[in-house]
Amino acid sequence: MYIAGVEGGATHSTLVICDETGQIVGRAKGPSTNHWAVGIPGVAERIDAMARAAKAEANLPLDQRLTAVGLCLSGAEAEETNRELESYLHTHYPSVAERYVVCSDTIGSIQAVSSLGGMVIIAGTGSNTLLRNPDGSTHGCGGWGHMIGDEGGAWWISRNAIKTVFDHRDNLKRSKYPVERVWQLIQEHFGVRTLHDLLDHSYGRFCKTAYAGLCAKLARAALDEREPLCRKLFDEAGRSLARSVCALQDKISPALLRPASDGDTRQLDIVCVGSVWLSWELLREGFVAELQQQGFPHDLRLLRLTTTMALGAAYLAADTYQLDLPRDYTGNYDVFYTYRVGAVNGNGNGTAGHGTNGRC
Repeated sequence: MYIAGVEGGATHSTLVICDETGQIVGRAKGPSTNHWAVGIPGVAERIDAMARAAKAEANLPLDQRLTAVGLCLSGAEAEETNRELESYLHTHYPSVAERYVVCSDTIGSIQAVSSLGGMVIIAGTGSNTLLRNPDGSTHGCGGWGHMIGDEGGAWWISRNAIKTVFDHRDNLKRSKYPVERVWQLIQEHFGVRTLHDLLDHSYGRFCKTAYAGLCAKLARAALDEREPLCRKLFDEAGRSLARSVCALQDKISPALLRPASDGDTRQLDIVCVGSVWLSWELLREGFVAELQQQGFPHDLRLLRLTTTMALGAAYLAADTYQLDLPRDYTGNYDVFYTYRVGAVNGNGNGTAGHGTNGRC
């Protein structure tokens, strides 16, 4: 029995193959598997290529079909297109696997830490928040792409930096903070000299991942230089991510909450996925302030995966088809922050765990 899982992001993807003991025996990397970006045939072709590479690493014959594959893909929120992808794989790439389960990339992250459910916030190139209750019901906030949403994601942070400079230069909305350093970072990132030069990157040559790449430079300036506008941009991102948690507050099942360490409050686990979370130090103040302002009633544990989300996708495939796949959830994550309702310390509510000083 060999069960595989795919973490399908908007920028890159990962496939892992687990044997019947639950150990990863093969893995492969690939580009985006978002069907909105590359189409159903493109996604299927990339899954086949990753499966072949992972099978080779696992010393499996390339024509040996995997028992089941969980496909947790960016953009896979609609059942109709998910079934279309599954059918396309069976028809055009029959040697990949016997069975599939296709769903959003948010599901795989939750499955990697618990079979009961939980909440996940993806803040990478884009953003998406999803709640999964123990009864299998799911509720989402965001995930609509950069034309409509993506608040708190790297593209959104980068776009806000650029918009702030444009508005300041136009005297449409003057920035409270100097824009010169941010404008310099924008010029360096895109290789432009003027605002007009940037229009080509915003329209004719627009690439979402290239835009999002500016976020890393903004994060470094915020951390190393304490650049005020950069810090404000990340503070706003933290608030936006917390707002998505509050938006799902009424959908949280009591069965999902467990007693916190103080015994008086209930606690929710949130899996935090994506490169923006590496800049938690910059997000924290805004995130906590928004929870306080909206009166969020539960304690929170923010978790960072220590393994690929593709493993959660494999767990999902095993659970869907009632296949016995051993697992140890506690080895798949670290707790990097705990939010306590009503607790106040020098850094705001909550206590920080280790590993909070990474960068976007």
